[in-house]
Amino acid sequence: MPKNRPDRVITDGPRPKHAQLSDVLADLAVHELGPDAAIPSERDLMTTYDVSRATVRKAIESLIADGLLHRIHGKGTFVATPRLESRLHLASFSQDMRRRGLTPSTRLLSVELDEPPADVAKALDLSADGTAWRVDRVRLADGEPIALENGWYPKRLLPGLDRHDLGGSLYELFADVYDLTIETAEQTLWGETADTTTAKRLDAPVHTPLLVFRRISYSAGRPLEYVVSRYRGDRSQLHMSLGRDDLGPSSTSEGKHP
Repeated sequence: MPKNRPDRVITDGPRPKHAQLSDVLADLAVHELGPDAAIPSERDLMTTYDVSRATVRKAIESLIADGLLHRIHGKGTFVATPRLESRLHLASFSQDMRRRGLTPSTRLLSVELDEPPADVAKALDLSADGTAWRVDRVRLADGEPIALENGWYPKRLLPGLDRHDLGGSLYELFADVYDLTIETAEQTLWGETADTTTAKRLDAPVHTPLLVFRRISYSAGRPLEYVVSRYRGDRSQLHMSLGRDDLGPSSTSEGKHP
């Protein structure tokens, strides 16, 4: 809880009070409280900094939007665990985590042969009666659940997959055991919120925001993987390096308008 006589005073001036209070709470969260600690109650903040409830709520909401705080319904507002930043590159979860100095691990939920849905079968170029391995896993970094993976892998290319250790990088397993190296992939990203089952598997509140990646990966031009990975949005963020696309003919070309 803040001291009765705070080091920083919220004053009237050109900078809104809620912005001043956001700075105070951010400093408190980072330098005093740390991840998963509860911040002071709205009433305590109102009393300590002599501000209105509306000011307190606006300050807290801005820090939730920035990912520094998160709210758990019925419990309070807490300092968020720093997000893991991912880049869009062709690497497995295990490889990605190790590059950041984190220890990857896996909780295998199931592996079984099954007939995949029509869209998956088409993406994997399976025959009408083709079967594939369905592999469901929870991926962890330093023991914290980060992502839920639901993947499909063609049986004809990966015979006996269920006899191998699926707790590490599948890409490394494919290369080492089957001599199949993932070379290219198509990936699509969208957002969801966690349903009850997903939330339980990720040790997260229901309706936690998710970053969802669908990846179709290829080895020597053959589809080898169809996987949907659901990452906790409060634990992850995405980094992209952008360049200027080819916009076609220059706007200064004869007969063209901007």
